[in-house]
Amino acid sequence: LVGSTKAIREEFDLFGVAIVGLAMAFAGGVTRDLLVNRVPLALQSPVEIALGLVGVGLAIALSVALESPDTHPITLAADAVGLAAFATAGAIVATDAGVSAFGVVAVATINAAGGGAFADVLLDRAPFILFDDFYASCAVLGGSAYWAVGALGGLGAPGGLGGLAAGACAAVTVGTRLVAVAYGWQLPTAGWVQRLADRVTGER
Repeated sequence: LVGSTKAIREEFDLFGVAIVGLAMAFAGGVTRDLLVNRVPLALQSPVEIALGLVGVGLAIALSVALESPDTHPITLAADAVGLAAFATAGAIVATDAGVSAFGVVAVATINAAGGGAFADVLLDRAPFILFDDFYASCAVLGGSAYWAVGALGGLGAPGGLGGLAAGACAAVTVGTRLVAVAYGWQLPTAGWVQRLADRVTGER
């Protein structure tokens, strides 16, 4: 949805809008599956592509109905939910693959934010997750919550906390993303750190 609205804003044709939208929807998941050595889910089921095309159609409809669809609260809320869903799916797949704690968080983040980064490359600009907005960080926090809760009960054990871990991942990811949008959260840049250091040394 968000990838397509970005392409619409850049005045891509319908084919371009579909490509960017599908890239944002599936690039993260494809990368996830390759990392855990399995055939990408998007290539196994036509349902995945069909759902992606529904998202493209929705983006086109919203661009007609709304003045700024990519920054509209509906789009931002839907994107937050999608980010949480992808982060949770990535964490589950990584856990099933038996990777380390770092691997769980990394795969969750790649699954959630990798598509957006790839879409930005198609739009000929630096991926926004590298310099703007508090976005991939939400997936990092969500993936960390998944691992932390799962580690308490042992995800592979009978009666383990897998379901609770998934819920924690989703809640933390969507919650932090919505708060970040509402309050304009951003991570500090290197320039900000330098200015802070200059201020501290200047005061001394």
